[in-house]
Amino acid sequence: MTKLDSGLLKTSILLFSAFAMAQAEPRARDLGIPFDGKPGQYNAITDVKGVEVGHSTLISGSGKLQVGVGPVRTGVTAVLPRGRNASDPVFAAWFTLNGNGEMTGTTWVEDSGFLEGPVLITNTHSVGVVRDAAIAWRVKHAPPDDQQYWWSLPVVAETWDGYLNDINGFHVKPEHVFHALDSAHPGAVEEGNVGGGTGMICNEFKGGIGTSSRVVDSKHGSYTVAALVQCNYGSRDQLRIAGVPVGREITEGRFRWSDTGSIIVVVATDAPVIPTQLKRIARKVSLGLGRDGSYSGDGSGDIFIAFSTANPGASASKGLHQVTMMPNDELDPIFLATVQATEEAVINAMVAAKTMTGVNDRTVVALPHDRVRELMKKYNRLVTTN
Repeated sequence: MTKLDSGLLKTSILLFSAFAMAQAEPRARDLGIPFDGKPGQYNAITDVKGVEVGHSTLISGSGKLQVGVGPVRTGVTAVLPRGRNASDPVFAAWFTLNGNGEMTGTTWVEDSGFLEGPVLITNTHSVGVVRDAAIAWRVKHAPPDDQQYWWSLPVVAETWDGYLNDINGFHVKPEHVFHALDSAHPGAVEEGNVGGGTGMICNEFKGGIGTSSRVVDSKHGSYTVAALVQCNYGSRDQLRIAGVPVGREITEGRFRWSDTGSIIVVVATDAPVIPTQLKRIARKVSLGLGRDGSYSGDGSGDIFIAFSTANPGASASKGLHQVTMMPNDELDPIFLATVQATEEAVINAMVAAKTMTGVNDRTVVALPHDRVRELMKKYNRLVTTN
């Protein structure tokens, strides 16, 4: 077996293990944390019909940092708006709350109002290879456009995992991007130390990937709004969970004294909204993060993208298109659902994440579930279940 084969096998095993964990590991609501709103079937971004999520998780080595060797604690997460086998773009918009970060492809999202292809999330120094691999994957999986061009400006976003990962070793390779895309699936989403979130830190606890959804009933029908986050931001003392000052109560294991890091948030909905409305939805992510205690510090890259799977075929290059949209006056429930889903997605990431030791034996502890339960009870916020 070659080194590459071995690496891919390990990635596959980690992905399978993470998928099994997604079915069994507790999530924030299981700890008795109260959240507002009605979640969808999986309480995940995949509750929006058609959306699929895949990960490549890279974990190897231990001890002293050897650039190019390890330790490796990183990966790639892929969000596909209409699944792996669809090439129909979706209406989209993006927003940056604080710009110390990167999300490629957004100038065309801004001008065209469309997201063409997947959204990929990785570490800061792997944006280039992930972007190029995304183009190669699309060339392999889809025919050229009407003018016989394969044309792509992929959306790839990042947060920095260099505290735990050999980030300058460039361990994310094209085959890992292909694996994240090819393994994308509907249903339960793996959270915590997986994919692009493998080496991430949130409020000085272990962070990573998290997701949540809300079902919104309107006079026109029922819609789903959902968020997926790669959270890597925040100082401990600012962390609030369901209004409880958890970060000020749990002080053990602190190692930072400022809001260092970033967060990427992907919002999906099946509500019929157009790009100008999606821009407004993307902005509302900020309020969800504020509920968790974020103030978007100077060193943080807080970048969000929102898309709608409604209006299929709207990007066709010929003919006139009829587009369905909600009235602006009826968007308030969508805005509220975005805030709620973002708030819970971050906490789901922290609840799912496990204590991790990485570069130079640095250890970042997981959010202690028992302490969180105690604090919810102390502040009269604990939700008891049968």
